[in-house]
Amino acid sequence: MGSEKRSKEEIEQEEIKRPRLDEQPSAKTSSSSLYLDTINRHMLDFDFEKVCSVSLSNLNVYACLVCGKYFQGRGRNSHAYFHSLHEDHHVFIHLHELTVYVLPDGYEVKDSSLDDIRYVLHPTFTKEQVSQLDQNIKHSYDLNNKKYLPGFVGLNNVKANDYVNVIIQTLAHIPPLRDYFILQNLDKKSQLVQRFSTLVRKIWNPRAFKGQVSPHELLQEISNASNKRFKLSEQSDPIDFMCWFLNSLHRDLGGTKKSNSSIIHMIFQGEVKVESQSVIVKSDADEKDRLFFDVDREIMTTKSPFILLSLDLPPPPLFQDEVEKNIIPQIALTTILSKYDGRTFQESSGMLRRSQLIRLPNYLIFHIKRFTKNNWAAEKNPTIVNFPIKNLDMREYLENPDEEKLGTYYDLIANICHEGKPGKGKGTYKVHIQHRGSKDQWFQIQDLIVEEINAHMIFLSESYIQVWERKDQNMNMEID
Repeated sequence: MGSEKRSKEEIEQEEIKRPRLDEQPSAKTSSSSLYLDTINRHMLDFDFEKVCSVSLSNLNVYACLVCGKYFQGRGRNSHAYFHSLHEDHHVFIHLHELTVYVLPDGYEVKDSSLDDIRYVLHPTFTKEQVSQLDQNIKHSYDLNNKKYLPGFVGLNNVKANDYVNVIIQTLAHIPPLRDYFILQNLDKKSQLVQRFSTLVRKIWNPRAFKGQVSPHELLQEISNASNKRFKLSEQSDPIDFMCWFLNSLHRDLGGTKKSNSSIIHMIFQGEVKVESQSVIVKSDADEKDRLFFDVDREIMTTKSPFILLSLDLPPPPLFQDEVEKNIIPQIALTTILSKYDGRTFQESSGMLRRSQLIRLPNYLIFHIKRFTKNNWAAEKNPTIVNFPIKNLDMREYLENPDEEKLGTYYDLIANICHEGKPGKGKGTYKVHIQHRGSKDQWFQIQDLIVEEINAHMIFLSESYIQVWERKDQNMNMEID
């Protein structure tokens, strides 16, 4: 047929120009009602990439509302037209325009009974509805009468994309970021932006046909946009993906190097000062002398923006007896945060450095570095990090804490952890998400598995990425 090689304009020229349903004779009206009875909502899944199942084209694609398959066009030589004849399936919806047609007759159907299908395909929210998302504790029910809580639904693991799922779940629960991607009109932005926006809206959809969401459409675009760097068939490091994804969203939203040039920088960007000096080894120098700056030599000072802060774990003990092997090393979060207090030194690559925060972002991302690579294999540091879930004070790590008008206290809202051995595919990632509607309620999400978890159990996990939310100034005053 060659329809896969035709342009959208050529396909649309072949569309059958028929009057709408409300202009049809009564015979057509009764006929359309019969066809609407053939719609099978259980077969509908709009999470997959919107391409024709025959031609693999993404132009002018319709979904058959009887079997759920995608087909291109609706003209006499189109794949959807032949499908309607061969399979006796007659009702199709345009995947972008949301218009419904009966084929092969070719007339449009306007019926309020189809509104639920349109909503599942393209969920929309008002500002008032979005403002209530975090307070919702009411469960919804899918087509199988199974209940789910909007916002806390599982994401399909197509093959090895758990590292993407935990990042998507985390970002979908950061209120200003979520609200932006739900409410803003992003039709003129990149496919990466549009597909992420659609996925966020589906995660929070209170009228879904099923209680889980497939990120397949976004995964395909992530693979394309990253030049196959991140694949759904091969596990990658979630921190690498998170950095790439946030920077890509920032760029595609028109962001620049300037502060607050996109919603990404407005939420996550802070500023850090780094002082560095080259190390000169002296034969008579004590090891302790190497860990202090030589005031007689030049000290280089740089101020740089940051999206996340990396935290170093102390190396685990190399030699342990039988008793010590059963003891998991532990360390306080405040101890590894001392890297940014402006007094603690780090030595690497012949340079001595000390860092201090200048400006705090509204949302702090911590990357706890657990994985290292040597010449033979990947290694994982099993040290458990002890941290408060609420009221983490960052004052000690600020150069001028009194100038921080928005306060220095933070609450944990997401905790990504790793289980298993290091190396691609040898371990799994899961995420702990706070439910804002219930003060101390947390959920543990691992792909399709969503379960409630006691807040005290979070400390036992091997935290890898954490997101902290700044408390407002009034709350800080009450704490003080």
